Amino acid sequence: MALVDFYATHALYNTRLVLNTRHCRENVVSAADAALDLIKNKRVKAIIGPVTSMQTSFVINLGNQAHVPIISFSATSPSLTSLRIPYFFQFAQIDSYQVKAISAIVKAFGWRQVVPIYINTEYGEGIIPYLTDSLQEIDCRVPYRSVISSSATDGQIVQELSKLMSMETRVFIVHMTTNLSSRLFVKAKEIGMMREGYVWITTNGIIDRLQSQNSTVLNSMQGVLGVQTFVPPTPELEALKERLNRQFHIDIGAELDVFGLWAYDAVFALAMAIEQVIGPTTSYPFQEPNVTSSHSTDLEGFPVSPYGPELCKTLSAARFQGIAGHFSVVGRQREPSKFRIVNVNGNGARTVGFWSLKEGLVKRLNSSANSRKLSSTKFKFGPIRWPGNSSSVPKGWEIPTNGKKLRIGVPVKVDFTEYVKVTINHSANTTDVTGFSVDVFKAAVELLPYDLTYELIPFANSNGTCAGTYDDLCYQVYLGKLDAVVGDTTIRAYRSLYVDFTMPYSESDVAMVVPVIDFKSKHVLAFLRPWTWDLWLTTCFFFVYIGFVIWVLEHRINKEFRGPLSHQVGTSIWFSCSTMVFAHREKVLSNLARFIMIIWVFVVLILTINYTASLSSLYTAEQLKPVTDIKDLLRNQDNVGYFKNCYVYDLLKQVGFNDSKLKAYERMEEVDEALSKGTANDGIAAVVHGTPKMKLFLAKYCSKYTMIEAIFRTDGFAFVFPKRSLLVDDVSQAILNITGGEKIMELENKWLKKESECQDWSGTNIPSISHGLGIGTYWCNRVIQKPRHGERSELCSKFSIKKTSTLTLSRGVKVRDAEMKSPNNFPRTVVHQNQDHPQTNNLNTAPEYN
Repeated sequence: MALVDFYATHALYNTRLVLNTRHCRENVVSAADAALDLIKNKRVKAIIGPVTSMQTSFVINLGNQAHVPIISFSATSPSLTSLRIPYFFQFAQIDSYQVKAISAIVKAFGWRQVVPIYINTEYGEGIIPYLTDSLQEIDCRVPYRSVISSSATDGQIVQELSKLMSMETRVFIVHMTTNLSSRLFVKAKEIGMMREGYVWITTNGIIDRLQSQNSTVLNSMQGVLGVQTFVPPTPELEALKERLNRQFHIDIGAELDVFGLWAYDAVFALAMAIEQVIGPTTSYPFQEPNVTSSHSTDLEGFPVSPYGPELCKTLSAARFQGIAGHFSVVGRQREPSKFRIVNVNGNGARTVGFWSLKEGLVKRLNSSANSRKLSSTKFKFGPIRWPGNSSSVPKGWEIPTNGKKLRIGVPVKVDFTEYVKVTINHSANTTDVTGFSVDVFKAAVELLPYDLTYELIPFANSNGTCAGTYDDLCYQVYLGKLDAVVGDTTIRAYRSLYVDFTMPYSESDVAMVVPVIDFKSKHVLAFLRPWTWDLWLTTCFFFVYIGFVIWVLEHRINKEFRGPLSHQVGTSIWFSCSTMVFAHREKVLSNLARFIMIIWVFVVLILTINYTASLSSLYTAEQLKPVTDIKDLLRNQDNVGYFKNCYVYDLLKQVGFNDSKLKAYERMEEVDEALSKGTANDGIAAVVHGTPKMKLFLAKYCSKYTMIEAIFRTDGFAFVFPKRSLLVDDVSQAILNITGGEKIMELENKWLKKESECQDWSGTNIPSISHGLGIGTYWCNRVIQKPRHGERSELCSKFSIKKTSTLTLSRGVKVRDAEMKSPNNFPRTVVHQNQDHPQTNNLNTAPEYN
């Protein structure tokens, strides 16, 4: 019919195409044999066909050798283009053009994982590299590829579908022949894979021939999304369908697909090219090979067509308005057309959108509303009925419904059980897991828009002891033995190489706890420490010297400086010393003496201010032992403690500590004892661990120690899932909702404030790290002014009773008070610092100190 229509409108052409048809019987060998017969015996100028991509890959080499153009209207595999055969023209739209449209659909709905299902032929495999690359560009992962043989039985198809059903991914992209895809969808419906929650996307090879499917196949494909080649409706197309209906007495609308339209246009293009190359010239005979054979289709030699090069050149420049849309050839391929996005519903497919290379996803083609290109994530499709007759967009994954629960590992801890506590009842054979981390996870699960069944599995040996460090626990997720980890697990860079973390539910740093010096143990002459001995001696000398100078200038004219020698000496010294508190009573008459006194009073004022500031600093900032920085411990070669199996050990090694200076402990009582001993007595000078757990330690021993925070930074506590787990995003969103509301404060009040009252103090719950000064330090006060019975001196009250809540170190080190309001950095916390041992506990610790 294409030839009749062409020459009806081109009656003046000198050439006429004559068709020599051969049936290939969908066999590669038959296709090669038919092509060889046409080239050698029929001396054809060009070949239109064959049908499949695999057949075409064989035939194009024969055409290339004989200089006979091979024109394909149905071979869509992109791998054919990579062969770079100059005599091959792909007038069918290659499959790689539609992968951008498919990836745009996936991106628009936010699906993160898809599984391609394709046939194991060149047609099926050719698109896969392009599809995976396009999906990777939108950060969509392909966890599995399902390959189905072209000769697969129904049982084999069901077996492969059952395997897919056991996975969590629910988005499938189907690319195969219509015969195989129809069987696939029928079996998918039978085993329950066409119900709500599943997503099926097909390539254009299936949707383009949808109208030829029977009702059983259509019924099994309800809810399928597909990409269909867009053929613009034109009067010429409608006229062609009417003629076909009259000629064949059938509803050609159900039989004519886009491949037939491409074949129609291919005949037009070839007829034009033949006329341009052969029409105005004298025919040239084929160049016969110098090989004789009794076989008509042998492969030893081909006649070479003299028209081949010119035909290729002319076909490459073909441009006209075809029945399937505008026809133009770019790189021996038909220019990409646009796609319709359709939804199978009822007895056909309904358009829900369009896609073009220039505009992306749009609701209407060539519309002024498309002048501003929207991103795929903002595009709104038309109404879609999903599998199961659902109108809700599937999330694209779900926990497989095979009766299995999520296996969630939890650490078994000896201390710091406020975060995770495992209680095993051997008599009842039950295990109870509680704690702050567990409650946060349960609260997050309650916020998920779907049910999540799980069981908490203690990471323990048969005797109930911890089975390894936090690193070992996380590695079980990587090995697939656990599906997640819930606990006080710190986010660490090296752990993220093999597992994924949710958003942190508790912040944390690594802090250092050091002892506080008791003032009662200070030397009785500690008040002399603000000045050095040379300054003390110099000051004393000038007190005597000033007294002498004033006596020299005043005793002749001032009666107050006269009298017995002892009186004059005492008056001079008293006058000079009393200037310290501006209590001198003697008048100075000499102007020179007055000038000297002005200078001296100013000097005394400066000395007094300096002494007062230094003494105040001595009895506040220097309550810490001389260690205020981790480098001080390193320089002093002090012993440093850490909790056993904790990653803090690696941090201390990186700073430069030797193993001989690092001591590991399991319980808080052991750390308290070691700190009390000090380095000199085979103890430790400081303990380094996560801030949240150090706050729990201070809550128990707050009268003896203080904390220097943030000596190392960490990213906080989080839950652990396998790499690229789809649960990570949903659980992270739930955690953000929890930490941004009152729920997190309720959980903190429940678990992390129970020990906020010091065991060593019965009064205020904000213990002071500034002890009152004992009477031994200021025995001189009792000598100067003895308090009456039942009273305490003002100075005593000031230093012995009053407690301070904060402390600022002169070297810029911030030391927080011991109040344990909340271990997390959230509003209303006084000291906060989350996570007891942020990084220390997570992986390297025997799940006891993450």
